[in-house]
Amino acid sequence: MTAGTQLFGQLATARISGFAQWRALTGRIVRTMVTKGELVVAVVTPLVITLGYYLPLRYVMQQRGVHYAQFVMPIVVLQAMSFTMMSNAQLAAFEGMTGLHDRLKTMPIGPLTPLASRISAGLVRSVTALVASVAFGYLIGFRFSAGFGQAVLFCAFSLAVGTVLAIGADALGSLVKNPESLTQALTLPTLVLGMLSCGFAPESGFPSWIRPFVRNQPISQFSFAMRDMAQDGVSAHVLWVPLVWLAGLVVTFVPLAVWANARRS
Repeated sequence: MTAGTQLFGQLATARISGFAQWRALTGRIVRTMVTKGELVVAVVTPLVITLGYYLPLRYVMQQRGVHYAQFVMPIVVLQAMSFTMMSNAQLAAFEGMTGLHDRLKTMPIGPLTPLASRISAGLVRSVTALVASVAFGYLIGFRFSAGFGQAVLFCAFSLAVGTVLAIGADALGSLVKNPESLTQALTLPTLVLGMLSCGFAPESGFPSWIRPFVRNQPISQFSFAMRDMAQDGVSAHVLWVPLVWLAGLVVTFVPLAVWANARRS
């Protein structure tokens, strides 16, 4: 009997608890991530992002008096979270395309248990990427200068952003059910918002006509807050705007994900 058959046999047992169902599905995804090297990719990706932006821009930013390792680390972390987002979207689309999503709906499983398992597995990937990002950041000179509490806040906020984005991407994957098209659809806005943000360069480095968008879009606001968390400690004046953006994403993405996963084909 294959592992997949055993898993479906366990899930089909009506007496099994919702927690056990979630644990079985999450374990299946995490094991797949390990065997296919996805966690290795989650470690390598922050390294590529760090080197790709730090090495070409550090001398330019140093001439402007910017400690670039400290400046660029928030966007490196956010970019790493975006790769987790795309992985969740692809997983949801693949399960929908192969019919696994519909098959699970025929079993005595909570309608949102598969969603919860994918988000939980995505959180494992996000934690791995976050640890790798901070480790590589320390190698180039990044430091948590504001103390332990602010460092914890930095990590918690990063994972919250990554989780919310993963929920939205999961909803899109459940609806589209085409991993290739989904990757293309998510890559462009991710690149545009990343490059047109204050994560890689200060606002003064952009043309005046686009600065209002660059300054106020969510990636820039997240970067401002995370930079303060790492450097001097974030104030309520800075934090409230990123929290509003995050709350808006929660209000938008969570109901969409619930509907996309609970509906019948």
